[in-house]
Amino acid sequence: MIKNDVALAIEKKSEFNRAKSLLIVEAVLGSLKDALANKEKVEIRGFGSFKVVAKKTGFGRDIRRRKQIKIEKGHRIKFRPGQELKALLSKD
Repeated sequence: MIKNDVALAIEKKSEFNRAKSLLIVEAVLGSLKDALANKEKVEIRGFGSFKVVAKKTGFGRDIRRRKQIKIEKGHRIKFRPGQELKALLSKD
């Protein structure tokens, strides 16, 4: 699913046209990006939570050159699914 698909789903479930739906998607994603860039935790009840965690300096392997390489410290985003999403995913 891509951004336009999300906008189309909003359009079908509401009275908004495609342009307004796309603006809504852009606004929500922009807010999420801004919050994560400020290292804030983002929680969407029923869906899950996003959290920025620090990554330590470490070492990895360059498989082609068979050498050890240094991996610089930084940040990454960790996602934890909510209970409702977990329940949907566990149904078979």
